[in-house]
Amino acid sequence: MHFNINIVDHTEIQQLFDKFEKITAIVIGDAMVDSYLWGKVDRVSPEAPIPIVSVMKKENRLGGAANVSLNLQALGATPLLFSVIGDDEKGRRFRKLMEKNNLSTEGIFIDPHRITTVKSRIISGGQHIARVDEESVEFIDTDLELLIFNAIKRTLENRKIDVIIFVDYDKGVITPSLFKKVQALAQPAGIAVAVDPKKRNFGVYDHVDLFKPNFKEFTEGLGISLKKGDIDTLKKIAEQYKKEKFFKFIFITLSELGVFLSNSVSQTYYPAQIRYIADVSGAGDTVLSIASLCLASGVDPRQMALLSNIAGGLVCEKVGVVPIDKAILARELGKTEFAM
Repeated sequence: MHFNINIVDHTEIQQLFDKFEKITAIVIGDAMVDSYLWGKVDRVSPEAPIPIVSVMKKENRLGGAANVSLNLQALGATPLLFSVIGDDEKGRRFRKLMEKNNLSTEGIFIDPHRITTVKSRIISGGQHIARVDEESVEFIDTDLELLIFNAIKRTLENRKIDVIIFVDYDKGVITPSLFKKVQALAQPAGIAVAVDPKKRNFGVYDHVDLFKPNFKEFTEGLGISLKKGDIDTLKKIAEQYKKEKFFKFIFITLSELGVFLSNSVSQTYYPAQIRYIADVSGAGDTVLSIASLCLASGVDPRQMALLSNIAGGLVCEKVGVVPIDKAILARELGKTEFAM
């Protein structure tokens, strides 16, 4: 098949962003606080062979499903987040971060029996020294699940929703029955559904429009051993799984090797662009956000893969979890050649 090579022009980019601005997305999943301790290391502890980090700066950011919401917002869309936090100081910190970023907290539920998920990263010289996770991982109870479902149902009845995004970090907010009940509302309404899965619920997800695991999640979810660079085998296995599960798109991110997208018509593999990689954390959230907006906007699958690939690479140039910068993305797209 022959493709013409085109440069994306400014008008096309603006038209795409105009489409994104009309989209309202429900985001369901595990939200968290990403906490950072920035410091310097100039000595080793006398107590153990570990570095001593002299903390110079502390910072808190929104992570997980809340970072997906931030990415959607940064691209002009309207995100409505449904998640669970604990009745603790970290939960109050999370709500303040939501309010500071002008994100609605209406869908944030408090469970006094859980702690708010916090990932604390210790960073020195641009490198991660350690990460400490505080979290609850058991599934939310049936009463809370019902409260969340009813709130989502009311939102679907009262607002025009273009896409529902499940952000599964395996912390227990997305139960199998919550997914199935929301999916049962979305399908007859013609609302696109996107999923970023983890191992525990991997096999639960079916009949979705976009299924976006990374390579590790995909191989672990299927219980297979596969070399990451074996794209031909990956294509066969992904295509088979897509058919079994009735996915419209299966989109596998391959970190330094790029992205792979399969739909019913064609398969697309985009190698990663060569960039300075400072930190890969948060890149999956960005890719999911872009791909979901492309899905809801009816963007061509090849453009979806290309845009997601570029955006994911851009956020890897920053240390820590950060949302995509729309202006930088537009500039990067303006100098990108792609097949149409």
